[in-house]
Amino acid sequence: MERTVTAAAPRVAVIGGGPGGLYAAALLKRLDPHREVTVWERNAPDDTFGFGVVLSDETLGGIEHADRAVYEAMQAEFVRWDDIDIVHRGVRHTSGGHGFAALGRKRLLEILHDRCRTLGVDLRFRTEAPPDLDRTHDLVIAADGVNSTTRDAHQHVFRPHVATHHCRYIWLAADFPFDSFRIEIAETEHGVMQLHGYPYAPDASTVIVEMREEVWRAAGFAEPDVSESIDRCAKIFADALHGRPLRSNKSTWTSFRTVVNEHWSHGNVVLLGDAAHTAHFSIGSGTKLAVEDALALAACLEEQPSLPDALAAYEEERRPVVASTQRAARASLEWFENLGRYLDQPPRQFAFNLLTRSRRVTHDNLRLRDARFTESVEREFGCPAGTPPMFTPFRLRGLTLRNRVVVSPMDMYSATDGLPGDFHLVHLGARALGGAGLVMTEMVCVSPEGRITPGCTGLYNGGQGEAWKRITDFVHLRAPGTAIGVQLGHSGRKGSTKLMWEGIDEPLPDGNWPVVAPSPLPYGPAHQTPRELTRAELADIREQFTAAARRAARADFDLLELHCAHGYLLSSFLSPLTNRRTDAYGGPLANRLRFPLEVFDAIRGVWPEERPMTVRVSATDWADGGTSAEDAVEIARAFAAHGADAIDVSTGQVVADEEPEYGRSYQTPYADRIRHETGVPVIAVGAISSWDDVNSLILAGRTDLCALARPHLYDPNWTLHAAAEQGYAGPGVVWPDPYRAGSRRPQTGRTDAPKPRLSLGS
Repeated sequence: MERTVTAAAPRVAVIGGGPGGLYAAALLKRLDPHREVTVWERNAPDDTFGFGVVLSDETLGGIEHADRAVYEAMQAEFVRWDDIDIVHRGVRHTSGGHGFAALGRKRLLEILHDRCRTLGVDLRFRTEAPPDLDRTHDLVIAADGVNSTTRDAHQHVFRPHVATHHCRYIWLAADFPFDSFRIEIAETEHGVMQLHGYPYAPDASTVIVEMREEVWRAAGFAEPDVSESIDRCAKIFADALHGRPLRSNKSTWTSFRTVVNEHWSHGNVVLLGDAAHTAHFSIGSGTKLAVEDALALAACLEEQPSLPDALAAYEEERRPVVASTQRAARASLEWFENLGRYLDQPPRQFAFNLLTRSRRVTHDNLRLRDARFTESVEREFGCPAGTPPMFTPFRLRGLTLRNRVVVSPMDMYSATDGLPGDFHLVHLGARALGGAGLVMTEMVCVSPEGRITPGCTGLYNGGQGEAWKRITDFVHLRAPGTAIGVQLGHSGRKGSTKLMWEGIDEPLPDGNWPVVAPSPLPYGPAHQTPRELTRAELADIREQFTAAARRAARADFDLLELHCAHGYLLSSFLSPLTNRRTDAYGGPLANRLRFPLEVFDAIRGVWPEERPMTVRVSATDWADGGTSAEDAVEIARAFAAHGADAIDVSTGQVVADEEPEYGRSYQTPYADRIRHETGVPVIAVGAISSWDDVNSLILAGRTDLCALARPHLYDPNWTLHAAAEQGYAGPGVVWPDPYRAGSRRPQTGRTDAPKPRLSLGS
């Protein structure tokens, strides 16, 4: 018999007796005492895995608002501390002002058990959940963890994606309290290992030991005797543990798995906590996310008129929050996976890099938490007193940029016959006046057939060169100290398309020109099949690049960038997805690099020696079988060996069916890897929108320059405003004389105080 499903959900089944499931049960029973709420848990009530649980002030505020009895019981148990200690090569760096609260996981479960019993929730321990709960109950909450059987039973609907990562870790405990959140690095004969430790009781601490899979195997920890590996961990980290042993609780070595579900509900079944999503322990607690899920689900059931509406509202509210957390967790997880690349950083920079690894903690809020520590990092980096990192100079060959901000190349599609006009003068001139250290043109095409659209600019005739000279003259005269660079490229198989706002990457309806590529593979089903270039045609195109470079030099550009990204011609040679040639220009990476390097060498041969050259690359194709991160490192290394002064690191746009695993917001780690593995200066692109991002990335040593595109479309004076907002008026930022009166930040006040969430009870 089908049940009538309403948001009130008079019969609720909860699968899984972890903190998230128990708290959801307690909230729903408290909101409606007439509800029948039952929790099924396969383990005994005192069975638990792990030791301590860390909760944020934000989460605690939500608990206090929703159920003060639970909050007060937890509050009485909390261990609190403010400091993070980072120990690396025998030196400890302490950063304060962070604010943590933790309690034992077992004690948290006892509090929630007591609350559920007091409210009348039916707790069924050592009991498997019946398979037909969705037919016998109005609502089924699947809080059955990372290995959720509920999720697996309906995987065709939930569509889970599970990624296993490269480190092994084990949860342990020590019978003494750390006085901080301690992260200690051990460089062993087998490789790098790290300890994460924090107190959770007056006499106990959680200890997590983590290392890459290959280090774990080399150290012999893959052997079945886990107790022996635990004893060895205690010896490796004896200084941190003061010689004390480590304690296990059914602990085993495991690999972290990131769980993402395309859908969180199916009929009257909804996922909660680790069943729906996971986030690496290095940025916080899975318990925190599960408890926040429970709070949101209870609120949505209270607020919405029907169960489908409530479950949709729950997912709509929580999904972006969880996605943001998972992005941060992915960045943190990969930082620790690749810890070895940072070991030789200066000590304070290493500590700052670790603290800001997820970009949840940034330069600005770390300064608020611990100004003394942040200022010590800035001094070590070389920032004059009071100078934000973004306003320190950077030298590329004979060009010294006055600050680290780059206006990223952005196609404007506003030229006629390749000729830049008044629009380009105003567009680039405004951004040069706006204070950036370097302003880049859009991709400037080396031939009429090399244009992306009819509106693209070129440098394939003298008139275009003179038009560009008009723009560079304005920049050098009116924005002295701002450099202007030109990006040269050829569209390849992505040419002969509409203007962006008419249909990005869509072929022209008429007036098409033939397109060329390394191999006769169309960009998409509706696109032309490109002609495979012959060796003679390759020589012609190389000469087109060379001629354009000569014109760029005469136009007085300060820097030249070669565009080898985003699936345009030179990028198509680099990617194995787009280059299927069998001659010397195809096959292994060394061959795929051959033509782009020939073009680079030809340009470098005519480009003035004192002026720098950079190369933009797509560090991943975001598609199976495409350019890998390892390939990107080798590509960068090859261009650097041929004289590239910096690598401008972007991603994707190489194939039409790309599938970014974490979206293009996840680009900066590729720049970071190239910088640390090759020693070549890098320009980071993507998901950099605030001056705080720029300061953080530069001070952490993850990039040398930051290229911002859309922020400069929104605000041509982005750099000047960044200086004003930071109260900075020193070297590295120059307000044009006519604008100087506006250099002081206007005072504004908020009158729209945020409204509180609907209360879940008094």
